[in-house]
Amino acid sequence: MARIAPSILSADFACLGSDIDRIAAEADLLHVDVMDGHFVPNLTIGPPVVAAINNHTDLFLDCHLMMTNPGEYLGAFAKAGADSCSVHVEIDGVDDLITEMRGLGLGVGLAVNPETPLEAVLPYLDRIDMLLIMTVHPGFGGQHFMGEVVDKVRRAAAALRGCTHQVALEVDGGIDTDTVREVARAGADTFVAGSAIFGHADPLAAAKALREAATAAIS
Repeated sequence: MARIAPSILSADFACLGSDIDRIAAEADLLHVDVMDGHFVPNLTIGPPVVAAINNHTDLFLDCHLMMTNPGEYLGAFAKAGADSCSVHVEIDGVDDLITEMRGLGLGVGLAVNPETPLEAVLPYLDRIDMLLIMTVHPGFGGQHFMGEVVDKVRRAAAALRGCTHQVALEVDGGIDTDTVREVARAGADTFVAGSAIFGHADPLAAAKALREAATAAIS
């Protein structure tokens, strides 16, 4: 089943609660981009905003931690109401971070950048709940989809079929009604979209169109 994860990075932060409400009926989870200005060249939000969102909505909060030192903040994100956190395979201490997330009751996600070989995540697949493949360089919304990453998505889907439990395969970056078909056919099942949803005059209709396009490609 295709799962849609609207990214609040492209929402209007002056009326974030209203923007979330507008898309809630077509959202399976809410994607929260956390950037530290070090791992990626941008700054976004932290646990206080996650807590505010959690108080406003019952949607599953999927926090993508684009951070050099996420271990220092995992407890704060769990306390704020995050349901799942994804850390990057490119940083140090992934084993310990996975263990800590499990101990905090968080869903465990592992993200991988476009230029990082898929082989970097393979040792962890049986310990995670979601693999997030970036289809743009992380840091800014509205970037163009990198078609060369589709093969990595395809190989990741094949690798996940050998796991001892179900692991979601999420893609993030440049996802719209055209590119969602490519990654859905390659095996992705969870689709992050920011500007393609919140940049649309009717965000709810845009999210529904993404789901329909992905579902048609998967069928």
